[in-house]
Amino acid sequence: MTVKEAAPYIGASEYKLRELVRQKKIPAYRIGNKIMFRKSSLDEWIANQEKQNSAEYSL
Repeated sequence: MTVKEAAPYIGASEYKLRELVRQKKIPAYRIGNKIMFRKSSLDEWIANQEKQNSAEYSL
């Protein structure tokens, strides 16, 4: 999955997604100079984000 495909999939802009990659906060790999994502890795990352967010906001 490319940045262009992955950004709307996770609900972020392409700029924000690239920023997350630079900060090593989201799983990605490169083919040449293209940033790529595995859908399964993004699904896992989204699930982890949901867990973290729900833990932060639970009473």
